[in-house]
Amino acid sequence: MIRNILEKWCKENEISITNEQFSAFEKYAELLKEWNEKMNLTAIIEDREIAVKHFIDSMTVLKLVDIKHSSSLIDIGTGAGFPGIPLKIMRPDIKLTLLDSLNKRLIFLDEVCRCLNIKAEMIHARAEEYSRKPEYREHFDYAVSRAVANLPSLCEYCMPYVRLGGEFISMKGPDGEEELKSAGNAVKVLGGKVNSVKSMELPDSQSRTIIIISKVEHTPSAYPRRGVKISKQPL
Repeated sequence: MIRNILEKWCKENEISITNEQFSAFEKYAELLKEWNEKMNLTAIIEDREIAVKHFIDSMTVLKLVDIKHSSSLIDIGTGAGFPGIPLKIMRPDIKLTLLDSLNKRLIFLDEVCRCLNIKAEMIHARAEEYSRKPEYREHFDYAVSRAVANLPSLCEYCMPYVRLGGEFISMKGPDGEEELKSAGNAVKVLGGKVNSVKSMELPDSQSRTIIIISKVEHTPSAYPRRGVKISKQPL
Protein backbone atom coordinates (compact mmCIF):
# COMPACT_ATOMS: atom_id res chain seq x y z
CA MET A 1 0.00 0.00 0.00
CA ILE A 2 2.78 2.45 0.91
CA ARG A 3 4.46 1.94 -2.44
CA ASN A 4 1.22 2.51 -4.37
CA ILE A 5 0.43 5.73 -2.52
CA LEU A 6 3.95 7.12 -2.94
CA GLU A 7 4.08 6.08 -6.59
CA LYS A 8 0.81 7.85 -7.38
CA TRP A 9 1.81 11.05 -5.57
CA CYS A 10 5.29 11.18 -7.09
CA LYS A 11 3.89 10.65 -10.57
CA GLU A 12 1.29 13.40 -10.11
CA ASN A 13 3.96 15.79 -8.82
CA GLU A 14 6.64 14.87 -11.37
CA ILE A 15 9.07 13.57 -8.75
CA SER A 16 11.21 10.61 -9.79
CA ILE A 17 11.52 7.73 -7.34
CA THR A 18 13.39 4.44 -7.71
CA ASN A 19 12.63 0.90 -6.57
CA GLU A 20 15.38 1.25 -3.97
CA GLN A 21 13.70 4.35 -2.57
CA PHE A 22 10.31 2.60 -2.44
CA SER A 23 11.96 -0.24 -0.51
CA ALA A 24 13.60 2.22 1.88
CA PHE A 25 10.25 3.83 2.71
CA GLU A 26 8.63 0.43 3.25
CA LYS A 27 11.44 -0.62 5.60
CA TYR A 28 11.23 2.72 7.42
CA ALA A 29 7.51 2.15 8.01
CA GLU A 30 8.18 -1.35 9.36
CA LEU A 31 10.78 -0.02 11.80
CA LEU A 32 8.50 2.83 12.86
CA LYS A 33 5.67 0.43 13.71
CA GLU A 34 7.99 -2.06 15.41
CA TRP A 35 9.74 0.50 17.61
CA ASN A 36 6.50 2.34 18.34
CA GLU A 37 5.42 -0.69 20.37
CA LYS A 38 8.41 -0.10 22.68
CA MET A 39 8.37 3.70 22.83
CA ASN A 40 5.97 6.48 21.90
CA LEU A 41 7.24 7.71 18.53
CA THR A 42 4.00 8.52 16.72
CA ALA A 43 0.24 8.18 16.99
CA ILE A 44 0.16 7.47 13.26
CA ILE A 45 0.60 3.71 12.76
CA GLU A 46 -1.58 2.74 9.77
CA ASP A 47 0.29 2.30 6.48
CA ARG A 48 -1.84 4.78 4.55
CA GLU A 49 -1.46 7.45 7.23
CA ILE A 50 2.28 6.84 7.51
CA ALA A 51 2.62 7.21 3.74
CA VAL A 52 0.57 10.43 3.59
CA LYS A 53 1.07 12.21 6.93
CA HIS A 54 4.73 11.34 7.41
CA PHE A 55 6.39 10.44 4.11
CA ILE A 56 4.51 12.59 1.58
CA ASP A 57 4.17 15.44 4.06
CA SER A 58 7.97 15.43 4.41
CA MET A 59 8.47 15.22 0.64
CA THR A 60 6.41 18.36 0.03
CA VAL A 61 9.65 20.22 0.83
CA LEU A 62 11.17 18.81 -2.36
CA LYS A 63 8.13 19.86 -4.35
CA LEU A 64 7.99 23.42 -3.01
CA VAL A 65 11.62 24.29 -2.23
CA ASP A 66 14.64 24.15 -4.53
CA ILE A 67 17.10 22.32 -2.27
CA LYS A 68 20.57 22.86 -3.71
CA HIS A 69 22.76 19.85 -4.54
CA SER A 70 25.06 18.58 -1.77
CA SER A 71 23.69 21.19 0.65
CA SER A 72 23.79 20.80 4.44
CA LEU A 73 20.45 20.48 6.21
CA ILE A 74 19.61 20.24 9.90
CA ASP A 75 16.23 18.85 10.98
CA ILE A 76 15.44 20.48 14.33
CA GLY A 77 13.17 18.56 16.68
CA THR A 78 13.18 15.67 14.22
CA GLY A 79 11.18 13.29 16.42
CA ALA A 80 10.79 10.03 14.52
CA GLY A 81 12.85 11.46 11.64
CA PHE A 82 10.46 13.76 9.82
CA PRO A 83 11.12 15.41 7.47
CA GLY A 84 14.86 14.65 7.55
CA ILE A 85 14.94 10.92 6.79
CA PRO A 86 12.45 11.04 3.86
CA LEU A 87 14.39 13.98 2.40
CA LYS A 88 17.62 11.99 2.67
CA ILE A 89 16.01 8.92 1.07
CA MET A 90 14.93 11.04 -1.89
CA ARG A 91 18.06 13.20 -1.99
CA PRO A 92 21.09 11.15 -0.90
CA ASP A 93 23.34 14.10 -1.81
CA ILE A 94 22.06 16.13 1.17
CA LYS A 95 24.38 16.30 4.20
CA LEU A 96 21.83 15.55 6.93
CA THR A 97 21.94 16.38 10.64
CA LEU A 98 19.16 15.23 12.96
CA LEU A 99 18.67 17.06 16.27
CA ASP A 100 16.32 16.04 19.06
CA SER A 101 16.17 16.54 22.82
CA LEU A 102 15.16 12.92 23.54
CA ASN A 103 17.97 10.40 23.22
CA LYS A 104 15.61 7.43 22.81
CA ARG A 105 14.39 8.92 19.53
CA LEU A 106 17.97 9.22 18.28
CA ILE A 107 18.61 5.57 19.19
CA PHE A 108 15.66 4.69 16.94
CA LEU A 109 16.92 6.98 14.17
CA ASP A 110 20.40 5.48 14.40
CA GLU A 111 18.83 2.07 13.77
CA VAL A 112 16.81 3.46 10.83
CA CYS A 113 19.94 4.95 9.28
CA ARG A 114 21.85 1.69 9.80
CA CYS A 115 19.09 -0.40 8.19
CA LEU A 116 18.63 1.99 5.26
CA ASN A 117 22.37 2.59 4.82
CA ILE A 118 21.89 6.32 5.39
CA LYS A 119 24.65 8.58 6.65
CA ALA A 120 23.47 11.29 9.05
CA GLU A 121 24.85 13.13 12.06
CA MET A 122 22.83 12.70 15.27
CA ILE A 123 22.72 15.44 17.91
CA HIS A 124 21.15 14.86 21.31
CA ALA A 125 20.55 18.39 22.59
CA ARG A 126 18.10 21.20 23.08
CA ALA A 127 18.02 23.33 19.95
CA GLU A 128 18.63 26.61 21.78
CA GLU A 129 21.80 25.26 23.41
CA TYR A 130 23.61 23.68 20.48
CA SER A 131 23.38 26.68 18.16
CA ARG A 132 25.75 28.50 20.52
CA LYS A 133 28.55 26.09 19.62
CA PRO A 134 30.83 27.81 17.06
CA GLU A 135 30.94 24.74 14.80
CA TYR A 136 27.14 24.72 14.44
CA ARG A 137 26.20 28.39 14.60
CA GLU A 138 25.27 29.73 11.15
CA HIS A 139 26.71 26.54 9.68
CA PHE A 140 23.87 25.04 7.62
CA ASP A 141 22.45 25.81 4.20
CA TYR A 142 19.00 24.84 5.47
CA ALA A 143 17.30 24.40 8.81
CA VAL A 144 13.95 22.65 8.65
CA SER A 145 11.37 21.94 11.32
CA ARG A 146 7.92 20.41 11.21
CA ALA A 147 5.28 21.80 13.58
CA VAL A 148 7.54 21.83 16.65
CA ALA A 149 6.41 25.19 18.10
CA ASN A 150 4.67 28.43 17.19
CA LEU A 151 6.51 30.32 14.47
CA PRO A 152 7.99 33.20 16.55
CA SER A 153 9.56 30.66 18.94
CA LEU A 154 10.54 28.33 16.11
CA CYS A 155 12.43 31.12 14.38
CA GLU A 156 14.54 31.62 17.51
CA TYR A 157 15.28 27.90 17.75
CA CYS A 158 16.19 27.51 14.08
CA MET A 159 17.51 30.75 12.57
CA PRO A 160 20.82 30.72 14.52
CA TYR A 161 21.78 27.50 12.68
CA VAL A 162 21.33 29.00 9.19
CA ARG A 163 24.30 30.53 7.39
CA LEU A 164 24.04 33.85 5.54
CA GLY A 165 22.33 33.14 2.23
CA GLY A 166 20.74 29.98 3.62
CA GLU A 167 17.09 29.31 4.41
CA PHE A 168 14.91 28.28 7.31
CA ILE A 169 12.04 26.07 6.11
CA SER A 170 9.10 25.97 8.51
CA MET A 171 6.52 23.26 7.82
CA LYS A 172 3.09 24.22 9.06
CA GLY A 173 -0.55 23.25 8.70
CA PRO A 174 -3.35 25.32 7.17
CA ASP A 175 -2.85 28.16 9.71
CA GLY A 176 0.73 28.82 8.64
CA GLU A 177 0.02 32.22 7.12
CA GLU A 178 -1.80 33.30 10.28
CA GLU A 179 1.22 32.30 12.37
CA LEU A 180 3.46 34.29 10.07
CA LYS A 181 1.58 37.49 10.96
CA SER A 182 2.79 37.17 14.55
CA ALA A 183 6.36 36.27 13.57
CA GLY A 184 7.39 39.42 11.70
CA ASN A 185 9.44 40.86 14.54
CA ALA A 186 11.16 37.55 15.29
CA VAL A 187 12.12 37.09 11.64
CA LYS A 188 13.62 40.57 11.44
CA VAL A 189 15.44 40.50 14.80
CA LEU A 190 17.02 37.11 14.05
CA GLY A 191 18.38 38.22 10.67
CA GLY A 192 15.73 36.78 8.38
CA LYS A 193 13.49 37.91 5.58
CA VAL A 194 10.40 36.04 4.41
CA ASN A 195 11.17 34.63 1.00
CA SER A 196 7.91 32.91 0.16
CA VAL A 197 4.88 31.08 1.53
CA LYS A 198 3.72 28.03 -0.39
CA SER A 199 0.81 25.68 0.14
CA MET A 200 -0.36 22.34 -1.17
CA GLU A 201 -2.84 19.63 -0.30
CA LEU A 202 -1.87 16.15 0.80
CA PRO A 203 -3.72 13.13 -0.69
CA ASP A 204 -6.01 13.16 2.37
CA SER A 205 -7.05 16.74 1.42
CA GLN A 206 -5.32 18.29 4.43
CA SER A 207 -3.57 21.54 3.63
CA ARG A 208 0.13 22.14 4.32
CA THR A 209 1.95 25.47 4.36
CA ILE A 210 5.70 25.86 3.93
CA ILE A 211 7.22 29.17 5.00
CA ILE A 212 10.66 29.89 3.55
CA ILE A 213 12.73 32.48 5.43
CA SER A 214 16.05 33.63 3.95
CA LYS A 215 18.98 34.49 6.22
CA VAL A 216 20.06 38.00 5.20
CA GLU A 217 21.90 39.17 8.32
CA HIS A 218 23.83 37.49 11.13
CA THR A 219 21.74 36.46 14.13
CA PRO A 220 22.72 38.73 17.07
CA SER A 221 24.78 36.97 19.76
CA ALA A 222 22.01 37.52 22.32
CA TYR A 223 19.93 34.86 20.58
CA PRO A 224 18.75 32.25 21.13
CA ARG A 225 17.69 32.91 24.69
CA ARG A 226 16.91 30.19 27.22
CA GLY A 227 14.07 27.84 26.32
CA VAL A 228 11.68 29.14 28.99
CA LYS A 229 12.06 32.71 27.74
CA ILE A 230 11.62 31.65 24.12
CA SER A 231 8.28 30.00 24.87
CA LYS A 232 6.95 32.47 27.45
CA GLN A 233 8.21 35.70 25.86
CA PRO A 234 8.35 35.12 22.09
CA LEU A 235 9.97 37.89 20.06
